[in-house]
Amino acid sequence: MSQKIVNDFSITVGTVNGSGSSTANTTILRALFKMGIPVSGKNLFPSNIQGLPTWYTIRVSKDGFIARREEHEIVIAMNPNSFTRDMNDVVPGGAFFYADDIKLPVTRTDINVYPMPVKALVKANPDIPSNIRDLVGNMVYVGILAQMIGMDTSKIEQALTFHFKGKEKPIQLNMSMVKAGAEWAAANLEKKDPYYVEAMDKTDGLIMTDGNTAAAIGSIYGGVQFSAWYPITPASSLAEALIDYLPGLRKDKDGKSTYAVVQAEDELAAIGMTIGAGWSGLRAMTSTSGPGLSLMTEYAGLAYYAEVPVVIWDVVRMGPSTGLPTRTAQSDLSFTANIGHGDSEALILLPGSVNECFEFGWKAFDIAERLQAPVFVLTDLDFGMNQWMTEPFKYPETPMDRGKILWEEDLEKIKETWGRYKDVDGDGIPYRTLPGNRHPMASYFARGTGHDENARYSEEAPVWHAMMERLKKKYQTARQYLPKPVIETVKGAKAGIIGFGSTDAAIHEARHQMEAEKALKFDYLRLRAVPFTDEVTEFIKNHDTIYVVEMNRDAQLKALLAAAYPEMAAKLVAIAYSDGLPATAKWIKTDILAKEEK
Repeated sequence: MSQKIVNDFSITVGTVNGSGSSTANTTILRALFKMGIPVSGKNLFPSNIQGLPTWYTIRVSKDGFIARREEHEIVIAMNPNSFTRDMNDVVPGGAFFYADDIKLPVTRTDINVYPMPVKALVKANPDIPSNIRDLVGNMVYVGILAQMIGMDTSKIEQALTFHFKGKEKPIQLNMSMVKAGAEWAAANLEKKDPYYVEAMDKTDGLIMTDGNTAAAIGSIYGGVQFSAWYPITPASSLAEALIDYLPGLRKDKDGKSTYAVVQAEDELAAIGMTIGAGWSGLRAMTSTSGPGLSLMTEYAGLAYYAEVPVVIWDVVRMGPSTGLPTRTAQSDLSFTANIGHGDSEALILLPGSVNECFEFGWKAFDIAERLQAPVFVLTDLDFGMNQWMTEPFKYPETPMDRGKILWEEDLEKIKETWGRYKDVDGDGIPYRTLPGNRHPMASYFARGTGHDENARYSEEAPVWHAMMERLKKKYQTARQYLPKPVIETVKGAKAGIIGFGSTDAAIHEARHQMEAEKALKFDYLRLRAVPFTDEVTEFIKNHDTIYVVEMNRDAQLKALLAAAYPEMAAKLVAIAYSDGLPATAKWIKTDILAKEEK
């Protein structure tokens, strides 16, 4: 056996979709996390309900890198249909575990092979009911892996306790197979590969969750009162998390719910209901993915022109059309930025971590109400459905920003006629009233057709021009309320990198590798909102070359930046790639270095 490699490798489990392996795989992930080791989990699953191959990869990194890696040091093969592929994915010298009922030849001699008697061990346990043997059998490979790499089985039990919410019987059944697997491995397998885990303290104080759950909790803390949605992968679990958490967090003193979540008949109905709720004064949101966002386009234009505050979460997947529903991408950016027909703009928030999914959950409502506009929050499947380490969420300390609302006492002080779409303060943002305001001046007619500053119907050219110019001014004002980019500078850096969203982890790792291996340093700006703020302007101005990293084919962010800064467009270099999988440091580094050499 070569020199020990501790806490620095990837574990990939190849199983069948619908086989119940999710519990086993997340148990491994959580147990390692509870051992204090930085980890991340990526689930690669098909869009059918069951039957096709699925893979779950756990990255173990003592240095805290959590982006996906392309290398597979330990592979566990439980699916005969992906057996050959799984075997070929193992790095030379790596470990290949497989269920020994798979009667296929192992043709490689440069890997360490460990057959596992999964079915035999399950059958030998009389306490396992026959109808759940296949499900509980997944715990055999958990126990064998634990024994072979040195996992703490007490942490496995803690992970199972968390998963089963303390229910004793399922915890005991699953732990019995973990122990059976570990005991069998101790007696029958000789360790030949170099991969081990050892306890650390690098996860102290951290939590683990997914972006959709974080977004839902953040929205609840932001005061969400209404959400309409239609099921679509990978956004469904965001609405489902709202349904899970709202009953325990949003009831009045009499026990009555102070919210409504409605599953609509389609995405058109969902955003229509959301806009109606937003107009009525509720903090309203919807969540969807690319195909659903396409259907919401006309209503998004209504919210823009009628100036109704709503929040729309787009958990991006691969397109066009149905595309790859269970793969990740950043390919809705240009569509969202130009959503709606006619002259319009979009306010887009771009969280770059699970913690920011929570933060933007509440912050999006403040921005929407302050600006009286739809706010789009773009994440992706990697954030939305995969598990990430993060700092605990911080409850917002600032009061809700309801924006420019006129209540009865405010209208009493106004001496002249109030105009719903009138720019009183010179910032492009008008004042609004809410239904239920009993003052005689409160009412107005909200409309998506041409109107003047008093909300009266108008087709007059000067009136239309004036309204559109005011909206343009409002979106200029919006920049001061949007999240500023996060900028990291390094002494000696000559070029810069701009990225957004879930590519952040891979960009950090790529920068580290390029500095360590090639002595190349790069400043880094992580974009958090569109339209672009002054900080983005200055960052581009201060660098001769800017590499724009994104997970889409056509370099959509680069195109938006080039349109915004045509005089500096020649500085922008696309690092764009999209295959449905989360970004890796390897492709970012390889592409940048290739362009640096030219």
